[in-house]
Amino acid sequence: MEKALRSKKAICFFIFPALLWFLAIVMVPVLQSTYYSFLDWDGFTQAKWVGLANYKEMFQNDLFWLAIGNTLVLSAGSVFIQLPLAMILALVLASGVRGERFYRTVYFVPVLVSSTVISQLWIKVYHPRYGMLNTLLDMLHLEQFKHEWLADTSTALMAVLIPMVWQYIGYHMLLFYSAAKSVSPDIIEAAKVDGANKVQTAVQVVMPQIIPMIRASTIFAVIGSLKSFDLVYILTNGGPLHVTEVPTLQMYTDIFSNRDYGSASSIAVFLIIECLLLTLLVQKLFSKIEKRF
Repeated sequence: MEKALRSKKAICFFIFPALLWFLAIVMVPVLQSTYYSFLDWDGFTQAKWVGLANYKEMFQNDLFWLAIGNTLVLSAGSVFIQLPLAMILALVLASGVRGERFYRTVYFVPVLVSSTVISQLWIKVYHPRYGMLNTLLDMLHLEQFKHEWLADTSTALMAVLIPMVWQYIGYHMLLFYSAAKSVSPDIIEAAKVDGANKVQTAVQVVMPQIIPMIRASTIFAVIGSLKSFDLVYILTNGGPLHVTEVPTLQMYTDIFSNRDYGSASSIAVFLIIECLLLTLLVQKLFSKIEKRF
């Protein structure tokens, strides 16, 4: 077995099926979308080659840039709100609190629930007449803060961000928790002997040890926000007045409403490139952070 693992031919033999599967489900659709992005095609009639016309139209569309801006806001919310909350929960649980297994399971439950169910739940929370949020404000005699949360242009995007953050806190919490649990107890014990309290141990000892996991979670959060669709589609469908518009929703509209496969494919290609570039940016930033430790 050890000899086989050292053989390049054996390694290639075992990797080849996975490589074929990867090409079939990832690379082929990407290449197809790239090709379609150069066409004027409705999916049925004869396609017409238009070159970069779809990209030119996309970059000149103000709604597209609004959608990109919205995904960047959602990404920032995921990174600077979702991940810190997940980290706090993970470090508290990893410190050995009572009921650790119970809380770990409860926090992870929203991740297991369908996004459709999550969306319907939060629609009920935000409902202007009988929603839990406005009802709570009534009980606290704060009627001046009541809103039609999903219909108000000033609150709609934040109302979409909150369910996104809430749904995946448990996911990132579990990643941070597993990484924190893998930190050597000897290092933590040495910090305690040196006089570090629990907060100092968590921030100055545990977190530097789990930077690779923080980097991975940051990438997951950013990419997940950039390709967000289902929650936005069900909660607001891009409204009101397109203030919650996202590129994936535009792509869906172009394909199923406008029958414009070329325009939709150009958005898809842009999203792929954007995800790759931001992933490289995050990798570079964390490489600099790791060097400091």
